[in-house]
This record gives sequence, structure tokens and C-alpha cells, in this order.
Amino acid sequence: MLEIPASNGCVPGSGVMKHPAYPKASSIASTSPPDPERVISEWLSSFNAVAGANDASQLSSLFLEESYWRDLLCLTWDFHTMQGPEKICVQAFVHVETDVGSGRGMIKLLPDDNGWKAYTLFTVLQELKGHEETVGEKRTSGSDPSGHSKKNWQEKRIAEENLEDGFDPAVLIVGSGQGGLTVGARLKQLGVDAVIIDRNPRIGDNWRNRYHQLVLHDSVWYDHMPYLNFPPNWPVFTPKDKLAEWFELYAKALELNVWTGTNLLASEWDGKERRWTVTIERERDGKKETRASPIVPGKIHPRHVIQATGHSGEPYIPTEIKGLDDFKGDRLVHSSQFDGPQKNAKGKKAVIVGCCNSGHDIAHDFFEHGYDVTMIQRSSTLVVNGQTLIDVDMKGVYSEDGPPVEDADLLTMAVPNPVSKRMKIDSTAEINRRDASLLNGLQAAGFALDNGPDCAGLYMKYIHRGGGYYIDVGTSQLIANGKIKIKQGQEIERINAHSLTFKDGSELEADEIVLATGYQNMRETARKIFGDQLADGVKVRVAYQRVNVR
Repeated sequence: MLEIPASNGCVPGSGVMKHPAYPKASSIASTSPPDPERVISEWLSSFNAVAGANDASQLSSLFLEESYWRDLLCLTWDFHTMQGPEKICVQAFVHVETDVGSGRGMIKLLPDDNGWKAYTLFTVLQELKGHEETVGEKRTSGSDPSGHSKKNWQEKRIAEENLEDGFDPAVLIVGSGQGGLTVGARLKQLGVDAVIIDRNPRIGDNWRNRYHQLVLHDSVWYDHMPYLNFPPNWPVFTPKDKLAEWFELYAKALELNVWTGTNLLASEWDGKERRWTVTIERERDGKKETRASPIVPGKIHPRHVIQATGHSGEPYIPTEIKGLDDFKGDRLVHSSQFDGPQKNAKGKKAVIVGCCNSGHDIAHDFFEHGYDVTMIQRSSTLVVNGQTLIDVDMKGVYSEDGPPVEDADLLTMAVPNPVSKRMKIDSTAEINRRDASLLNGLQAAGFALDNGPDCAGLYMKYIHRGGGYYIDVGTSQLIANGKIKIKQGQEIERINAHSLTFKDGSELEADEIVLATGYQNMRETARKIFGDQLADGVKVRVAYQRVNVR
């Protein structure tokens, strides 16, 4: 059942809006503006009547010929976008109720000659009945009314974190970055026992150990984590070490069970028992110990394992480049291992292979330390100024004057990718108009630009490739001014003792080389952790979600 949430007479998110991405409507669109609440209520009544009659054949009468229903677990237990059969849209948030749970949704209605029809419908399952989150009115009391417990809160937390009761966790999460922490937080509120493991010594080391000047390129409003927003004085773009400190605070505040200094040594899935057997080595107080449980010594047996090792997992080293082992200069590393420029290195020649976010940041860092810097751009790159991206693509949604992040997520997720792509083509054109001076300067400097697939911009390039773009926070102007040089369109033939030779026969001297060449597919990390059989059997699902703190 779909219904409009109680709203003191208002329909949250409703209104009359115009957008060039919507299909052309009939002449009804030119009549006086509709009453949004009446339009939505009448459509929902029709929808619930059809759904209650279990007659799916009648659903088509409620949707436009070009329409979309995007469902995340709510009715299909899967991630699906179903496409079914002037420029005025009525939209509203809706509450979703099914036999097993409840959730939220969003609907956009357009008029045709037979009344108002759904253009897009989005439904997402958020709670299972009988397993609601322990938040708000369902939060725990924090006291022991019986007075029988001999342990205080601190003692209980230590026992829970270390599984001192001898029971195995229902879920093992591999990785304590933003993905692992947010999944762990969600499971915690659902009452599901979970342990997060990470090979690093401290929570946040996945960011703390990155290159010296790293600052997030996503704005703070886009990067909030579940249950605990960044405070209102948080900078727009978060420095890496500040983010690492936040992760430690987050895990403490939400009482997550995190084992750092921990390695997964072996794993095996038992299809009959439907559980894993996982061997874990954990370092505590300078000593290595192997987790023992009453079932099998040295093993734990979770029912589920979540790989939260990040999109940027195993570094990609282009093996087609000859001579990687022949370099005799000061340093040749992948960008993931770059820990900052050398001191007193003024005039040394630094070469960065790759022109996405990491490559630009590292080039900027080298330049600020007096290096002679050249970036090697082998193909083209999408460039958008960070502030322009906020002003055009995020304004009013992920911004200071935007809605709560939960509503912003719903607004974003409710748009099917085919519709989003059409909208992004328009916003990319506006971004390019605003950034024209900078983009022209880049092209004049020999830097090759693109606008993503079908000119649909950064978002679509990200979900197509996972990279190939730069959100500019200052390096682009250095390139346009000639302060950072560009070697464009030539493949590297080989790396020599103190230089690089290109396929056109040209040569470039180098004291340091950084390979900002990206990362392998997450499947390769799964292969490394779980073995070939599991990695080869993993299904790859491409489904966009807002990944906090990229």
C-alpha cells in the first residue's frame, strides 16, 4: 500500500515544476495548475485498489506509455527498474507498506488526455516488521530496571566487542572504511550481531595513510553518514586525517564492534549448513591471536560475509609498460603509496601518469614543493570545477539550504538512470557554460577534455567507468597557466633508468614517477581474500547508490 505521510495539510515534496527532461504532455498541461494533494491522493487510491486486487494487468492504465518504476527490495526482493508503457509534474514523497515491511517512495505524475499518470515511481524497503530499528521512540532505556546485571555499560561493551559470550556473529564485515562502518551501523540498529575487521592498526587508516595533501572533492552535505551527520561547522571539503578521526569517533558513538590489526586467513562456505567457516588472526596488545569459538577452535562461523574493501581496492599497475623495474630515480610508486614530495627537492622532475583526481592532487602537491611537474594524459578527462558542481548539480538537494540528507537521498535515488541521463545532459551543458574560461584554458594548454558518455557529464561517467574525471580544486588553473605541463595522447613505450620513452620516439626525464592509473575491479580484491572460486562466481551488479565519503 502506498500513502501520503501525515504532513499537517501539506504534501512533502509536492508542487508544480517544469523540467525539460520530462516527455511532452497533452494539452491538459496548459490548463490551470492542479491541486497536488488531490491529484496524488486519487492516483494512490487507484494504485492501491489495483494492487489489492492482485490484477497486475490493470497497472498499465496508471502509468504513461514511457514510464519507470524503480524498486529497491520493496516488492521484488531485488534491485529493479521497470519501464512501462506540457512539462508539468506533480511529485510527492509516499509511505510504502507491504506484508513484510515498510519503506518510503517518491512519485512523479504527468497529465495525458485521460488524466494524471505516473511517469516515475520509486519504492524502497526500509524496515522489516518485527525487526524495526532501535531509534527514536524505540531507543533503548540505557538502564537495567531489574538491577540484576553485575556488569555496567563499559563492561558489557567490552564483552560484546570481543564476543566473550562465545557466540558467532551473524555477519562478518571485511573493511572498516565508510562502507563497512555504515553497514555495521545499520545492522546494529536492527539488532543483528556483526563484527567489522580491518587489517590496519586503527580505524580510519584507509584515509589516514593516503597522500599528504588529500582533501575530499565531495561536499560535506553529500558525505553525511547514517544516524550521525557532520557538525554544522564542518568544512565543505574534508581533509583526509580529519575524516579518519571522524571514523574513529563514529565507531565509538554507534558502539560498533571493530577489530583492527586483523587479517582474514582463510574462508569456506558450507552450502548445506549455510554458513561460513572463517579463520581470523587478530593482533591485540602486540600479540597475535586466533579467534576461538566453542564450535571449531580457531574459527568463526558467520552466516553472511560483507566485503567492504572499497571501490579503490587493488592498485592497477599497467603491466604493458616495459621497464618498470629499470627505473633508477628517486621513486616510482602507485598513487596509493605516495606519501608526499621530498623536502628540498626544488627543480627535480616529477612525472605523473594519469589525469584523474589523484593525479591532479599529486601534481599540485609536487608543484607547491618546487618540482618541475609533467602529467601524462593518455586519453581524455572530464573536468568540472568543484564549486560549479555544487552550484549546478547539488544546489537545493545536497547543500546548506537543501532538505535533510535522507530526503535528498530519496530525491536522487528516485530518478531512474535513463531519466537522470537526460537531465545530466542539460546540467553538463550549464556547467560547461560556467566553466568555459577554465576549460578553454585547459584545451589551449593541450589538455584533452570530454563530457562523459553522450555528453551526460560526471555522474554518468562515474557509473560507466568509475573514473576518468577530475573535480577541480585548483590544479586545472596551474595547467592552463603552463605551470604544470601536459604530455598528451602518447602511450609510454618503456621506462628507462632516468626517463620515459614514448611510442612517438620522444623522451621525458624523470626523478620521480607516480602511477595514478587507478584501481582494479573489486572482484580482484575478492579473489585475493576469498580465492578464485568465489571471485569467479560473484555476480556483478551495477546499481547506483550514494556512497558516503568517496
